[in-house]
Amino acid sequence: MTTRPGSELHLRDLARLRRVRDRIDREYAQPLDVEALARGVHMSGGHLSRQFRQAYGESVYSYLMTRRIERAMALLRRGDLSVTEVCFTVGCASLGTFSTRFTELVGMPPSTYRREQAQATAGMPPCVARQVTKPVRNREAPGSGDS
Repeated sequence: MTTRPGSELHLRDLARLRRVRDRIDREYAQPLDVEALARGVHMSGGHLSRQFRQAYGESVYSYLMTRRIERAMALLRRGDLSVTEVCFTVGCASLGTFSTRFTELVGMPPSTYRREQAQATAGMPPCVARQVTKPVRNREAPGSGDS
């Protein structure tokens, strides 16, 4: 009976990547960077970045920002926080970066989304609202660059 060290290594790396993804999902509002995430799973930042992109089709940063934008969308729909408050609540340090990424993923600036979507999901179960309002990942939102 022989073992395949390459397969075991691959499975171990996949388990580490899942732990990184789960940590991002839980701690999206905390200051997270690739180096800190990599240290948490005993990998180098470069190796984590390459493996994460290969496994999930996007960078660690892109995945983190998507989680933050998803949460921001829910907070903006509530309507009780300003765009700036939402930006900092979801863990973004720059309003400009937040607004740019939000617009890329959602197809409209956060202030417009807040104004237009505040009542769009009223009465909808949260699990349905989350699916209906989920941002587009890995590409710009439809219609955001069409001329």
